[in-house]
Amino acid sequence: MDKLIITGGIRLDGEIRISGAKNSALPILAATLLADGPVTVANLPHLHDITTMIELFGRMGIEPVIDEKLAVEIDPRTIKTLIAPYELVKTMRASILVLGPMVARFGEAEVALPGGCAIGSRPVDLHIRGLEAMGAKIDVEAGYIKAKAPEGGLRGAHFFFDTVSVTGTENIMMAAALANGRSVLQNAAREPEVVDLANFLIAMGAKIQGAGTDTITIDGVKRLGSAHYKVMPDRIETGTYLVAAAATGGRVKLKDTDPTILEAVLDKLREAGAEITSGDDWIELNMHGKRPKAVNLRTAPYPAFPTDMQAQFVSLNAIAEGTGAVIETVFENRFMHVYEMVRMGAQILVEGNTAVVTGAAQLKGAPVMATDLRASASLVIAALVAEGDTLIDRIYHIDRGYECIEEKLQQLGAKIRRVPG
Repeated sequence: MDKLIITGGIRLDGEIRISGAKNSALPILAATLLADGPVTVANLPHLHDITTMIELFGRMGIEPVIDEKLAVEIDPRTIKTLIAPYELVKTMRASILVLGPMVARFGEAEVALPGGCAIGSRPVDLHIRGLEAMGAKIDVEAGYIKAKAPEGGLRGAHFFFDTVSVTGTENIMMAAALANGRSVLQNAAREPEVVDLANFLIAMGAKIQGAGTDTITIDGVKRLGSAHYKVMPDRIETGTYLVAAAATGGRVKLKDTDPTILEAVLDKLREAGAEITSGDDWIELNMHGKRPKAVNLRTAPYPAFPTDMQAQFVSLNAIAEGTGAVIETVFENRFMHVYEMVRMGAQILVEGNTAVVTGAAQLKGAPVMATDLRASASLVIAALVAEGDTLIDRIYHIDRGYECIEEKLQQLGAKIRRVPG
């Protein structure tokens, strides 16, 4: 099992390119199953979850074609089996996203209950109830969700999400695109990745209004056709590198990104003392060698502060001037990184869903272990500012969400290397 060794104390300085968004690419790949012709998806990040989704399509009889620019062409007309098997699904929660498109397009699906990060319950019942509201008959047995569309196909429905669910919104929106009649999704997720998926569906011929608001209206169409689409940039990867530069007192320019989709994060970085400038597709952060100031934040669904950036800001606060409170409202069990940071000398007190972080003048390198995707990114940031060497174990978590993290950090001047376990 690979590990990362990071020698801290170097200010990051340089330019890097941001990859396509994993959380946008996965639902868009799932949505290609709705088409009745070949679809090309560009700007896919080179990540394990993306490879798993493409491998899943291969198991179903679809033969994805990857060109020299890593764009993938998928022709779902060659599908032979409507089963998403457990051995592939267990590593990736996003595999649930093939459920809606398969039932809508082919009338049935059998999808294993998913696995993924250990950050609390992420129930699939919203996906199931949404499809049932559209007339699907669903049984959960032997660890599989078995779904069948009614005679004549799925029917449009009004559906209210009890809790805001990004993948729930995406699954039901995809299914509704080919359903008979109008669907209205209320208390829908407003994340930019939901908007990106809606734009992709519209490019294939779907009729969708309201994506980016809490009410999405979908008028089902008879067919969706071929399209060529470029996945949006990854806002969490963008935020992570900005925080890494801020924590080290450095400067970074990020290209091929979008400053309009992470305003809550940029506001908190300015509060921490960063100077930020941006253009249409780039963001530059400069700390001018200063130590950041501690910030208070509270996670909540978009457009509020993203839960996927919480751990990185705990790292920032760990070496900042002053004390900051970080409140997590989206996932329980999402402070596992804190105990690893304490091993490095961080002063953090966790009470319920709040972490109170008092900045230390210096963190010390130590052996630590990644527990989930964003927690692992926070340990990388802590290691970049710590004195001496930090060994980070279980970095397969990092590889699920960050394309070429050590190469990108090396471009910014970091001393980081991957070693086999």
